[in-house]
Amino acid sequence: MRSIERRFANFYSLPGKSSYIAFADAIKGQHFGTETIRYWFNKLVEKDDYTPRDKKDLFKHLLAL
Repeated sequence: MRSIERRFANFYSLPGKSSYIAFADAIKGQHFGTETIRYWFNKLVEKDDYTPRDKKDLFKHLLAL
């Protein structure tokens, strides 16, 4: 499943992209499973990009992409 990591790196290298936005772009339309998205979200997205309180809502949004 390194494809998420590779796609994330490509999007994150673009100027003005936060790690959350780059991650959302990386998984958009790719039909990854819930556990895969959670695993890579926790591994790739910087903790400063969201509050722990917002994490549940962020996952809902990511799963809908």
